[in-house]
Amino acid sequence: MTLQEQFELAVSESKQLSEKPSNDILLKIYSLYKQATKGDITGEKPNGFDFINLAKYNAWESLKGKNSEESMQEYIDLINSLK
Repeated sequence: MTLQEQFELAVSESKQLSEKPSNDILLKIYSLYKQATKGDITGEKPNGFDFINLAKYNAWESLKGKNSEESMQEYIDLINSLK
């Protein structure tokens, strides 16, 4: 199975986890997914009162420079650890 196929399987499995992960883990899942599929973050940083989108932005921004393959592998490993 290719890395892309493993990643797509992990994305599917992430929607079927038996327990909802903590907010910190959810942010890690989100940011790894975005880095793997979109690359480095672009656009304006949300203002300080948009707490949810600011947290998402900061989590994704923290992965700046990480390549797609590395992000996919970390995503796969994280989802597998949550099963």
